[in-house]
Amino acid sequence: MSQHNSPIPDVPQPVRRAAAHPWVEKLARFGYAAKGVVYFVVGLLAAQAAFGVGGQITDTEGALQTIVTQPFGKFLLALVTVGLVGYVVWRMVQTVLDPEHSDEQTNAKQVARRIGSALSGFAYAGLAITAVKLILGNGGGNGDATQDWTARFMAQPFGQWLVGLGGIATIAVGLAYLYQAYKAKFQKHFKLSEMSQRERTWAKRMGQFGIAARGVVFAVIGFFLVQAALQSNASEARGLSGALASLSRQPFGSWILGLVALGLIAYSIYSLIEARYRKIGH
Repeated sequence: MSQHNSPIPDVPQPVRRAAAHPWVEKLARFGYAAKGVVYFVVGLLAAQAAFGVGGQITDTEGALQTIVTQPFGKFLLALVTVGLVGYVVWRMVQTVLDPEHSDEQTNAKQVARRIGSALSGFAYAGLAITAVKLILGNGGGNGDATQDWTARFMAQPFGQWLVGLGGIATIAVGLAYLYQAYKAKFQKHFKLSEMSQRERTWAKRMGQFGIAARGVVFAVIGFFLVQAALQSNASEARGLSGALASLSRQPFGSWILGLVALGLIAYSIYSLIEARYRKIGH
């Protein structure tokens, strides 16, 4: 990447060598698998709730709490936690080096990707911390984290505008996910030569369905953030569980929730496929 076309400075070679270490790839693959497990639990519980066979609407923290209550729950959650830490490491590598797009020269896309990777890394770092607390028996987070963060931003100068812009940005991310699902360009990140035709087909289907479901959820979360900003009321904000709950209250809500829940399960399968076949490294 030429320095002339990019505002991002060169990364020191020691950092590049550390990022290229085989253990980084192992952690990244373990991270995608852990992410898949978390979304599978969220999707399964929501699907059960939608179809009236038990379950409950929850978010990623609720998924961790569900895991820890199972037989050998702390051991299972410890494995997931290691995976989440690995995913955070990989997201930070993407933030610093953007290894999967090093040949692209569009500055705006580079910056947007790196910011997105950083935000995702911080979010999953918070989830990993919650997992550690659960393993230690200190309990998870209390209350609605989305509402708490919204209230903090509201208390800042121009906080209402910041929340509103955050909501618009979240809606934009949701729409971008829907577009990504439609175009299915995520396939370029797979080692297609190592996959059978059937595996390629299912990877595409699961990716499109799963990413589209995430797009819907992000758009709903963004809508509520905009509502919170317009009404200057942090309690209007909703996170993942709130977004799913709002879908269930719409006309044909059980069907809508069920479809999105199945989409999240598809996304979990897609994440497991990423763990096996995603191109990781330079």
